[in-house]
Amino acid sequence: MKEVKIESTLYVFEDLNELPEDTIKLMHKAIEAREKAYAPYSNFHVGVAILLDNNEVITGSNQENASYPSGLCAERTAIYYAGAKYPNTKIIKMAITAGSKKNKTTSPIPPCGACRQAIAEYEVKQDTPIEIYFMGEMGKVAKSNSLANLLPLVFDKSVL
Repeated sequence: MKEVKIESTLYVFEDLNELPEDTIKLMHKAIEAREKAYAPYSNFHVGVAILLDNNEVITGSNQENASYPSGLCAERTAIYYAGAKYPNTKIIKMAITAGSKKNKTTSPIPPCGACRQAIAEYEVKQDTPIEIYFMGEMGKVAKSNSLANLLPLVFDKSVL
């Protein structure tokens, strides 16, 4: 038997203002999208903004449904729209913000497992890493240079 150690690298900024200017703008679009979330059951609102290599910005918010789990997370809402509208365009970076209507969220909140898998699909498809920035409503912002840091043992088409 052999032990395998897996490491991930994240960069943590103290707040939004430490980010590069273009990323601050992208995060503000994610914050605007978060305000449009439909989350009457969880009261957990998520917004995302995705920058494509054609300079288009796609936003998305989580959309819940009384018939769990029929809703859709913000990240997948935006990624699938980008894939449908711009199928040959690469995703350069994404900004994600999440907040609860019950508690103030001040720690970076990463994408859920299903969203990580969806992001992985596009990162593998485009053969280019996707920068991922994520935060709560306020406070620190985490950055991953690739989805591989958030989902190191990716399941993709190579195993099918």
